[in-house]
Amino acid sequence: MDKTNINKVLALLSSSSDFNPQQPTVIIIVGPTAVGKTAFAIALAKHFNTSIISADSRQCYKELSIGVAKPTTAELAAVKHYFIGTHSINEEVNAGVFEKYALDAVATIFETNSVAVMVGGTGLYIKSFCEGIDDMPSIDPALRNSIITDYETNGLEWLQHQVAAKDPIYWESTHEKNNPQRLMRALEILLATGKSITHFQSAQKITRPFNILKIGLSMPREILNERIHNRVDAMMEEGLLQEVTSLLRNANRNALQTVGYQEMFAHLSGEITLEDAVALIKQHTRQYAKRQMTWFKKDNQIHWLELDAKS
Repeated sequence: MDKTNINKVLALLSSSSDFNPQQPTVIIIVGPTAVGKTAFAIALAKHFNTSIISADSRQCYKELSIGVAKPTTAELAAVKHYFIGTHSINEEVNAGVFEKYALDAVATIFETNSVAVMVGGTGLYIKSFCEGIDDMPSIDPALRNSIITDYETNGLEWLQHQVAAKDPIYWESTHEKNNPQRLMRALEILLATGKSITHFQSAQKITRPFNILKIGLSMPREILNERIHNRVDAMMEEGLLQEVTSLLRNANRNALQTVGYQEMFAHLSGEITLEDAVALIKQHTRQYAKRQMTWFKKDNQIHWLELDAKS
């Protein structure tokens, strides 16, 4: 992140008429995968001599590294990071867990600094931090078990078709189309209440006792796609296949129902070639980046900065 972009952020901070000057501030950096959020956030945190809270639903797992593009050892040493490698894939981590963790983290940061930096691409985690988590209806265990049985019998494709047909609003907005746990949750809410899970994700917003400045990073699609392809190639060189091989016994864990791991599991089970697995990771990552932008573009509180290939 160059000095020009730092100055743009400082200008936004000084010109935000809605800010309470008596309150501390959280600067949230969002955007699609591979756009350069990590480097941007580190430069910003160094400027304010503060810490970073990751808002990434996969980098929090200590067993995952290469496939989730976890910050490097040097990057983690440069600035203190929260919510990186803090949990195990055996734990249930969701937006509610993140909300509590992140609120505790900013409280700690604010003891010595008036600015904290948050960075990530998991839109629901950021939404929960800014606005609070929604209360979901209770579900009859019999209905839940029925959906789980149907999924285990018919597979992921069946589950995807069910959600797409019955809850198209959620299906078009979700980043996790290959995550059976998230899809089963959406389906059980729909069948139990007759309403989309998104209906329950629209509760009254909580007002936090700090200012929030959201900065969105974007770049031309062709440049972002090239960066995505280069990142995947770099992951393979760094040992992604070996990392996934070491996690085979945990392939059904919710934490591993994500791009990069699912394709490699398919290769290791003999379903596809390694070349096809890499091509699918690139394709699915491009699609994920597009869904991230769709989510963030709906938030009119985000101030967008256009980056170039060198950013």
